[in-house]
This record gives sequence, C-alpha cells and structure tokens, in this order.
Amino acid sequence: MNEMLRTFRKEKQTAWRFAVVGASNTIVDFVVFFLLTAAGVPAAAAQVVSYGAGVINSYIWNRRWTFQVKRKANIKEVLRFLVVNGLSFGASLAVLLAAERLAPLWLAKLAATIAGMAVNFIGSRYWVFVEMEK
Repeated sequence: MNEMLRTFRKEKQTAWRFAVVGASNTIVDFVVFFLLTAAGVPAAAAQVVSYGAGVINSYIWNRRWTFQVKRKANIKEVLRFLVVNGLSFGASLAVLLAAERLAPLWLAKLAATIAGMAVNFIGSRYWVFVEMEK
C-alpha cells in the first residue's frame, strides 16, 4: 500500500510539473504566435515558428525538471521527442485550421493548444522519457 501511495504521489508531481512546463511552453508559443500574426504573418506559418519555440522550451524543462532524466541525452530520445512533437504539432495545426473557421482566433488557438498538449503528455510520459531497461 505504501508503494502504491508513493507511486501515486510521484505521478501526481510529474503531472503537475508537466502542466507547469506546458504553461511556460504555451506562454512562449502564444507570445511568438501573436507577435508574428500582428506583424502580418499568416496563422499557419506563425504556428510553425511559435510551436518550434515551445518545443525547445519543452524538451529542456521536461527532461531536466518534469521527468528528471539522469542519463545523458541520446539521439533516440531526441528523435522520439521530435516524433511526439510532430504528432502534437499535427494535431494542434489541424484543430487550429478547423477551429479558426468557426471561432475567434484566440479560441481556435486555445483549442489547438489543448489538443497538442494531450498528445504531447501521453507521448512524453509513456514513450520519450521512460526509464530505459538496464
């Protein structure tokens, strides 16, 4: 029972840290996105650049703080991270393009962000930053 409680607490802490990092990614993403769209860059192009800025922030902070990976970074981990973020980006871009026809841009961007975060957490937690077999 104590082990289950310890595992639950650790998972809760991991989810909390992921949410904090996600919030910082979102801030980076939104600031870059709205600066670019205000400068006349089309929403889809602004999404590519702003999402990329968030991805860099995400890798650094999720690896170091959220999942506290101790091993040295390797190409397989980076490639898995990029695959997950590519899938997350695809989900967010699809939602953005569909939602901007139906809702204000800020609401479309919010919906896109939520979709991307869901894909990203699942992939990061269960594929990218898992403990490797020894």
